[in-house]
Amino acid sequence: MSPLLLEVKNLSKKFFVKSEQFSEILTIDAVNSVSLSINQGEVMALVGESGCGKSTLGRCILRLEEPDTGEVLFGGKNILALHPREMKIYRQKMQIIFQDPFASLNPRKSI
Repeated sequence: MSPLLLEVKNLSKKFFVKSEQFSEILTIDAVNSVSLSINQGEVMALVGESGCGKSTLGRCILRLEEPDTGEVLFGGKNILALHPREMKIYRQKMQIIFQDPFASLNPRKSI
């Protein structure tokens, strides 16, 4: 078995939105206590219905959004505890392919 590359433990992300109809704050559990692991050399696809939290989970794993709770271990190191400057090193090793194929081009490459 290949070594563990990425491990996500109990990751959660909530959004708070104001209801225009009732002037109250609603809580949306976009990602609720998700755990997963990916070994080196594996390929993972995250699929599901529209609005079920796929993009939010990916954005939290890459720290494009800060999760409310949980851990993201990349190579055994919790990247959620890193300073943003330290994240630069890890972002070079991780990539998300967004649902829009035209937005998934590598910005570092010229066309």
